[in-house]
Amino acid sequence: MPIRHPADYRSVLWVAIAIVLVVIQYCRPDWIWFLCPVSCYMAIACGTIAHNHAHRATFSNQRWNNVFGHVLTIFYGYPTLMWVPTHNLNHHRYVNRPGDATATWRYTNKHSLWVALTYPFVSGYFQSGPIRDYIERVKHRKPKLYTRIRFQYAFWIGTFAALGILAGAIYHRQQAGLGLYVWFFSLIVPAICSSTTIMFFNFIQHVHTDAWSEHDHSRNFTGKWFNFLFFNNGYHTVHHNHPGLHWSKLLQAHAKIDSSIDPRLKEQNLVWFLFRQYVLSAFVSSMGTKQIGSVPSTPPESSKLVP
Repeated sequence: MPIRHPADYRSVLWVAIAIVLVVIQYCRPDWIWFLCPVSCYMAIACGTIAHNHAHRATFSNQRWNNVFGHVLTIFYGYPTLMWVPTHNLNHHRYVNRPGDATATWRYTNKHSLWVALTYPFVSGYFQSGPIRDYIERVKHRKPKLYTRIRFQYAFWIGTFAALGILAGAIYHRQQAGLGLYVWFFSLIVPAICSSTTIMFFNFIQHVHTDAWSEHDHSRNFTGKWFNFLFFNNGYHTVHHNHPGLHWSKLLQAHAKIDSSIDPRLKEQNLVWFLFRQYVLSAFVSSMGTKQIGSVPSTPPESSKLVP
């Protein structure tokens, strides 16, 4: 298997585990309540892998990369080729500044539980614009890529439909609705968790940060467990500064700029951050985040922009 970087053997292993979990749940519906939470984590991890794959292809062979991207689409819950217009070409260009389809401050710059929970819906809606424009451009300029995009959309919808039919065919005589139950909790729920959680991660990594700063444009989660489980996605500042850097090298790169990042943008524990922000700050406002530097919608007169 022509994997470009040795660390990505773990990426492939995680995807294989996600596939096996679906097979087990189709075979043993009584295990779903135990395995569904694990599948949700694996789907979110696959979303992170899809992000990494969009920046640096996992395989040296283009055909393998295409197949891997199609498989990731099922677990991420949306065609992974659309990372290019929404993330690579848009978010990395604007980094929460005006023009970013995933801006955290579009309707309000408040950081509350309600804003965080509704953000994936708002972000998803505004990402549809860059997606439509990108597909239209590709349609006329890159017909082969356009064919791949069409195939991936068809593969995404077709696979979900086929697996739904398969679950119904297997269990239609055993119990009414059992096939729907198997299909929904082994595939649909994890896919929804993946796409919404990935967008939520983007929100907490950029809300109340200084979008006009060289090093304070992102919030970093530096805990070892988080970065092991999510392939170093917590080192977000250095990822934006060097988007082509392989995920396995982000820790070392982060260490080089760690001292230049505002301490308020370095969180050791994600769970504590979420509890402090969305529970404790409701009673003690000082426990919540505050805007650092200039507000994203208003550039300072002299700003050092992110490369």
